[in-house]
Amino acid sequence: MTTIIGIVVLFVMVFGGYLLAGGKFDIIIKALPFEMMMIGGAAVGAFLSSNSMHDVKHTVGGFGKIIKGARFHKSDYAEILSLLYFLVRLAQTKGPMALEPHIEKPEESAAFQKFPKIAANHHVVMMICDYLRMVGMNADDPHQIEDVMGRELKKVKEEEMHPSHALQGVADALPALGIVAAVLGVIKTMASISEPPAVLGKMIGGALVGTFLGVFLAYGIVGPMATRLKGVVDEEARYFDVIKAVIVAHLHGNAPQVAVETGRKLVPSAYMPTFQELEQSLQELQIA
Repeated sequence: MTTIIGIVVLFVMVFGGYLLAGGKFDIIIKALPFEMMMIGGAAVGAFLSSNSMHDVKHTVGGFGKIIKGARFHKSDYAEILSLLYFLVRLAQTKGPMALEPHIEKPEESAAFQKFPKIAANHHVVMMICDYLRMVGMNADDPHQIEDVMGRELKKVKEEEMHPSHALQGVADALPALGIVAAVLGVIKTMASISEPPAVLGKMIGGALVGTFLGVFLAYGIVGPMATRLKGVVDEEARYFDVIKAVIVAHLHGNAPQVAVETGRKLVPSAYMPTFQELEQSLQELQIA
């Protein structure tokens, strides 16, 4: 929502100020379709030539994150901490083998069914099950598992960051592409140098629309979108850091309450449940 509001404010302030200053839109409107075709088309072409089809689709899908923001909120963190508490408590009280029915068939697990939003997130479910399964295979060295989890999370984050880098690359190219369009407009103007000053003035004004459009799109729209997407990816990565923290704390021999509290401390401040709120959620946790 803030992204949409920001874009609206951007257009109102820029074009409203231009209008109040006595600017005329007829030159901009006349030149805009052709300048947008050159600048926007060149930007899209450069984007396609510098990315694989998988990365193109990934970037297009990233626009949803730009508008909606991060997927995980306060209730999501409370749920993942509650689920992890149940699993690590079960492993501690009844042994790692007691986890087998839950991690081998999570779609049939009463624990995962208790939290349908988590169960619907394949990546989250696989991460929890894979590393708890490693514990059952006697790979219980907390430092080793922490290292493996850290490498995986780094890899996933780098992959999720690619759309942001791709958009930033487009933003960096747009001012130069705007200059290209402006130069072509100047070439067109010089070919009509015999025209009267009034005509030449409009032609030069139309050429300058290209420079304006390139800078406007780069620093007003595409660049901020790339920054916003990076922020969303960073925020969502904290959710997986919480999972990692709880599992590693459990492997270090901490009590389930301590392991979950370790994870809670990594929750972004805006979404962190209080100690009392989490305690109440854990007390209300009823899993058959």
